[in-house]
Amino acid sequence: MHDAIDACPLCGVLMVDGPSVDRHHLVPKSKKGKEAERCHVVCHRKIHSTLAENELMMYWNTWERLRGHEEIAKYIGWARKQFSRDPEFIDRHKDTNDRRRRR
Repeated sequence: MHDAIDACPLCGVLMVDGPSVDRHHLVPKSKKGKEAERCHVVCHRKIHSTLAENELMMYWNTWERLRGHEEIAKYIGWARKQFSRDPEFIDRHKDTNDRRRRR
C-alpha cells in the first residue's frame, strides 16, 4: 500500500500516492495555464468531462468555484463513497469503453 498524502482539493478525501493521483491545471495548459495541483484521477476526469476549457479558463478556475458547480457537487458525494471503500479508487469504465471501441 502507498502512503497517504494531502487531501484532494476537489473532493476533500486524502489521496494515496500512486496511479489514483493526477495533476490538474486550474487554467488549462492550452489557455496558457502554468500551475498544476495534485488531485484524484477520477476528480480530474469529472472536471474535464463536465466543463469545456474555455469555461475553466473564464470562471471555473478555482477549487472553490468547481466545488460549487451543481453537477460536480453531486459527483463529490458519490466520489467520497467510492474512496471510503477504496482509498486508491480509479473508475475504469472509461478505459474499458475505449478498449471496446478499438476492437
